[in-house]
Amino acid sequence: MKATVDQDGCISCGVCVSVCPEVFSFNDNDVSEAIEGDIPEECIEAAKESRDSCPVSVISITD
Repeated sequence: MKATVDQDGCISCGVCVSVCPEVFSFNDNDVSEAIEGDIPEECIEAAKESRDSCPVSVISITD
């Protein structure tokens, strides 16, 4: 599974980073970004929680 963040819509609230810092972080523009590559197996549930908690729904998780 892979995570992506629509950076144009991100409001930099930090929910995803606080819920799942193994997958999400802030880039140099203080906008959230996801790790490249697959989400580690042990982080999938936290990544989904981040997606579901995003107030602007800009996180996608795909197979």
